[in-house]
Amino acid sequence: MAKVQLVEVGARDGLQNEKVPVSTEAKLAFINRMIDAGIRRLEATSFVNPKLVPQMADAADVMAGVPRDRGVSYIGLVLNKKGFDRAVEAGVDEVGCVVVASDTFGQKNQGQTVEDSIRVWHELSRAAKERGVKASLTISAAFGCPFEGEVPLSRVRDIVEACMKSPGVDLAVADTIGVGVPSQVTEMLRTIKPLAGDVPLRVHFHNTRNTGIANVAASVAEGVTYIDASVGGIGGCPFAPRATGNVASEDVLYMLSRMGIDLGIDLDKLIDAANWIETQLGKTVPGMVSKAGGFPSSAQAACAA
Repeated sequence: MAKVQLVEVGARDGLQNEKVPVSTEAKLAFINRMIDAGIRRLEATSFVNPKLVPQMADAADVMAGVPRDRGVSYIGLVLNKKGFDRAVEAGVDEVGCVVVASDTFGQKNQGQTVEDSIRVWHELSRAAKERGVKASLTISAAFGCPFEGEVPLSRVRDIVEACMKSPGVDLAVADTIGVGVPSQVTEMLRTIKPLAGDVPLRVHFHNTRNTGIANVAASVAEGVTYIDASVGGIGGCPFAPRATGNVASEDVLYMLSRMGIDLGIDLDKLIDAANWIETQLGKTVPGMVSKAGGFPSSAQAACAA
């Protein structure tokens, strides 16, 4: 079966839109629960304007507190050179960079047009090589824009072609507002894969319209290497109306394991992490498997053995 790795985004994309302040200590406890479950690549925080995204104001403190002896690669989201410099100084292993596929959303999200953000990507990719850190790239709103509507596949193709002049460690396409469907996912991946060459593909889906898990399955069928997901299915973008949660890590893990794909992650511990973050946020998380549990249950599996 395909080799697939989960990229956990709950500590960054999961928490960034939450109105309830989450302390640095709670964020670190959340991260440690993910690591205990077997997560080895995760978004820890973002280095953006704290006035615009106050939940991420403690980015440097979070990075100062993450365990460094567990074999984990920590990603810090950056949108410009200032954020990049902060992230590198804080000790990230990888910078996550973003090119938005529409001008309107790009200007609202990071004050950049598509052309601007492509230029910034090239700048940050060069800087990452000079500083000895990895850089990954996400094409955001690739499946649709909350302001401009449909995003033509030809535009995504052109963006990928332009960005691959400075290849990163992987290339992600993101359904930031959760409008994509499996047939669209298949067509997009088949279009961009030749342009990406040897660069592994990654996908990032929001489950806003209940198509996220189906889109993950379609991506795996196309040989995608990395799947972004968030414990509990928490998440959303502060600058995209009605952009609700990511696909839940435990839901993705359950589906792929039942398909015979071993991610090396403990489902019960992910479920525990989802239940724990509910207590911190004071609300029920949208993920499904954290409510229903795995199948067969751990007790049933032990009896069968």
